[in-house]
Amino acid sequence: MWAQPGASRTQLVGVGEGMLRVRLHAPAREGRANDELIRFAAELFGVQKRDVRLVKGSTGRRKVVHIEGIDLERARAVIAREKGG
Repeated sequence: MWAQPGASRTQLVGVGEGMLRVRLHAPAREGRANDELIRFAAELFGVQKRDVRLVKGSTGRRKVVHIEGIDLERARAVIAREKGG
């Protein structure tokens, strides 16, 4: 995932360079943006927050996130639905 903190609202903005691009309402301070990313990913994919784990990228914009309980087909369907495609 590519995360842009400090946006006016949290939203999925697209897919580019093989990554989901997400704008986060939270600032990049004290882990707030990471917390918001986890909350948003859980909501987006319909899982509990405890099922979303930040694997890599806690201090950068490029994140690797593991989401327990979904497969690639379901993830693609959710992304397509959110982007209207």
